[in-house]
Amino acid sequence: MNINNTLKTALIQSNLVWENPTQNRSNFQQKIENLPDNIDIIILPEMFTTGFTMEANYLAEKMDGITVVWLQKLAAKKNSAITGSIIINENNNYYNRLLFVHPCGKIDFYDKKHLFTLAGEHKVFSPGNKNALINFKGWKIRALICYDLRFPIWARNTENYDLLLYIASWPKSRIEAWNILLKARAIENMSYTIGVNRVGTDAYGYKYNGKSIVYNTLGTCISKKSTKGETCIIIELNKEKQNNIRSKFGFLNDKDAFNFK
Repeated sequence: MNINNTLKTALIQSNLVWENPTQNRSNFQQKIENLPDNIDIIILPEMFTTGFTMEANYLAEKMDGITVVWLQKLAAKKNSAITGSIIINENNNYYNRLLFVHPCGKIDFYDKKHLFTLAGEHKVFSPGNKNALINFKGWKIRALICYDLRFPIWARNTENYDLLLYIASWPKSRIEAWNILLKARAIENMSYTIGVNRVGTDAYGYKYNGKSIVYNTLGTCISKKSTKGETCIIIELNKEKQNNIRSKFGFLNDKDAFNFK
């Protein structure tokens, strides 16, 4: 396994064509192919092929479906991991599933646990029941989805992960909470924290203004300010710097011990 002290990430903040996987794959393919060749992880928004729709019955795919195969081919071509979520049908259940596709084709995945009841997500999708710790180039990564951001215990850094990642369809009307909660997760977990959100307007009329961002171990924004429209933020993370800060302050050593059910 290759071990990197640094990790170069690309946050793709994009508009999404409503319920049109073919067009969205085409749009993202162009954006991804235009990226530099030295990107380690490419991060896409939540439900990046469809937008945040509840029409899982005709938009869901299988784990050997078109989008998964497309991701594997593109990850191999760019020699980069690619992550984002799509609608998956498995064992007669629908999942809002985050896929982390390694350049070699291996797939790690996480099913969204906290379903957004305000939009009726819980009526269509099944919740995930376990967290995922992704190992990539010597980095331990916790990857979560949108509404999970509001539940700090689910992100609690009990495994000494190096990077906390959220992908989202977080509307403009509540974007201040997005900013505050991402910063809080970075501070309390002493971890690089990335949030990737979409832009544009969906079929329900909800507007999205992005605000994709990267925070460091102490909750300082280290990425360029996100524009309201489509953009790509490329930033390099340094694990040695993070570990030095963790060692200096030792805040994680003093965390409370309890079992989560």
